[in-house]
Amino acid sequence: MIDARRLRTLRAVADHRTVTAAAAALYLTPSAVSQQLAALEQETGHELLARDGRGVRLTAAGEILLLHADLVLAQLERAEADLAAYRDGVEGEVTVAAFATGIALVLAPAIGALAQTAPGVRLKVLDAEGDASLPMLLDGRADIAVAVEYRGAPRADDRRLTRVPLYAEPFDAVLPLGHPLASGQGPIAVAELATEPWIGPYPGNPCHDVVLLACEYAGFQPRLVHSSDDFRAVVALASAGAGVALVPRSALRGTELSAVAVRPVDSALATRRVFAAVRAGAERHPLVRPVLAALTAAAGSLAVE
Repeated sequence: MIDARRLRTLRAVADHRTVTAAAAALYLTPSAVSQQLAALEQETGHELLARDGRGVRLTAAGEILLLHADLVLAQLERAEADLAAYRDGVEGEVTVAAFATGIALVLAPAIGALAQTAPGVRLKVLDAEGDASLPMLLDGRADIAVAVEYRGAPRADDRRLTRVPLYAEPFDAVLPLGHPLASGQGPIAVAELATEPWIGPYPGNPCHDVVLLACEYAGFQPRLVHSSDDFRAVVALASAGAGVALVPRSALRGTELSAVAVRPVDSALATRRVFAAVRAGAERHPLVRPVLAALTAAAGSLAVE
């Protein structure tokens, strides 16, 4: 009999590539993770992991077992959801990991709506960058992730996740007032900014990926001179003439824009796509369902295009 808890451990090691990182994600000690993996190998009669430099990789047998593990863990999520639905009443806490703008645009309004539609559901909000919420979800530290598409993100058809699209928003060009394109009308071509110094998020931030993709499609690599993950700082640097930037439209709300020009751009790639995700099977949970519905309703009322 294969222990499902050990399958979760195998999945964590496959995701994090080291026993130490998997242990941290599971709130276990590395020795406890090693013991669970050794027991799983004994249960299956196969070697599941092999050394790979400083980390580990799955053997062929480990990859086969991992495919089944994803199905088993998703089915367990469904079983827990059905049992929870069987109980009378809906009351409990749901942890949601989301990036700051997502919190402001859809999560905060969803909390207000849930107070009326599902008062027994309590939300615990964790502020996480757009590329951090999905690992938190898969590691069990969050029940719902509000995330954005980025390079290296789990694919849309990843069997571990169920996704709910929320909204897509364009990036706008932020220019110093003295820039030649600052006073024009209508969208500008990203290629027109090819020779400029750029201000942008750090690598690893999903918005960094969007900027790079839009510029690469326009035929150039942006010369990133200044880096900040705080869009207020990005706008302030642009206002000082330090460079140009592409910024998500919603991130400009409430920001002082009197010393910059904001122009739309003609690139469809300069778009941030936001979605909610849960572990596969958990979308049926009676605590999760109303939260997803409230997030979807909040996103439907947005005007970010």
